[in-house]
Amino acid sequence: MSNLFTELENQNKQIPLAELLRPKTVEEFLGQSNVIAQNSPLLNLLKTNRLFSLILWGPPGCGKTTLARLIATKTNAQFIEMSAVTSGVKDIKEAVEAAKMSLRSGTKTILFIDEIHRYSKTQQDALLPHLENGTLFLIGSTTENPSFQVVPALLSRLQVIRLNSIDDESMKQIINKGFGYLAKNHLPMDCGGKCIGKTDEPNDERDGVMDFIVNLARGDARYALNVVENSYFASDLRDDRRNLTVELIEKICQQHKTRYSQDEHYDHASAFQKSLRGSDADAAVYYLAKMIAAGEDPRFIARRLITCAAEDVGNADPNALNVALNAHRAVELLGLPEGRIPLAQAVIYVARAKKSNETVCAIDMALNDIASGKDYPPPMHLRDCHYKDAKKYGFGEGYVYSHDAPEQYQQFLPDELKDRKYTNHHG
Repeated sequence: MSNLFTELENQNKQIPLAELLRPKTVEEFLGQSNVIAQNSPLLNLLKTNRLFSLILWGPPGCGKTTLARLIATKTNAQFIEMSAVTSGVKDIKEAVEAAKMSLRSGTKTILFIDEIHRYSKTQQDALLPHLENGTLFLIGSTTENPSFQVVPALLSRLQVIRLNSIDDESMKQIINKGFGYLAKNHLPMDCGGKCIGKTDEPNDERDGVMDFIVNLARGDARYALNVVENSYFASDLRDDRRNLTVELIEKICQQHKTRYSQDEHYDHASAFQKSLRGSDADAAVYYLAKMIAAGEDPRFIARRLITCAAEDVGNADPNALNVALNAHRAVELLGLPEGRIPLAQAVIYVARAKKSNETVCAIDMALNDIASGKDYPPPMHLRDCHYKDAKKYGFGEGYVYSHDAPEQYQQFLPDELKDRKYTNHHG
């Protein structure tokens, strides 16, 4: 009876387009050429049928779950999938028993845990012995930095693979594939008089639709395919053909088309930071608004602001860094649209602040010295002497506690650099 109910459930499910179009082979996997490419280390490992435990770290919709499934398929492994939101130690134990059963028939098991950063320390620790003895292999996915969210003991047993947001060209292929699938399995679809998903002929309207969805998605393939699916079924039906326009997608997504491609993402970020550096608060606010309107991640904007506060304002107004850091925190607490206000407040402050690039020049000059071979140890009197035998080597000998004798000269730079100046040259 349960099988009958399960079959009825599956028959009545409306499976999202993003799920239907998940790549079935590694060769179909798009947007992560840094990880999956011809002769890439990961692909070469998979070709040898070697499994290892790993964490896939990347933004939403970049293909973490898909890649985990493809790894299991490529290596003929049993694939057990669970979410850290709804599972716990009991589920891990059940997966371990299933893995042991599979090993008896010569099949390895991959346990995939989505959002593994949500597991507690206890839940993460429960995985350790089974990874250690080879009962199963773990693939975890996370949008958070594993260094902060995964316990060190588990992290030491895993390889972290960083996935990027999907690039624009790959995203266009995914979007085109989505429209092509819908046109083939439902009704044909026109976009400005041309059938989308079936031709590479120039078409301003179709290209406008593509660019608009790419900009909306910002590297998230799942979101892009959701927009594709919703816009297809919401489009006008004329003569048994769907007719899609940018205006329709704007209404569905409640966002207006903004001139903002991937290249313009960097162009606007550059113009924003240069306007701050040039103390033009009006231009900085304009580029802030442009980036917000285009759907830019406000945390990215805040990070640029923090960089400028340290690099271009520096100690000419140390409070600028505090203002920028507080704006970043406010954006994380509030999100948008409210977060636009503390962002604008900080942008205006940093733009109007006095400027000094002494800080960035000083650290870069010192780094350049070290990179060019001027890598010298500290003078003997500055070395640590808080351990047995240190004095025997002359460490700390002759050091004067600066608070006791603030006027007494001491050399702090290595002998080879004793007259080198890094500060007050470019302020």
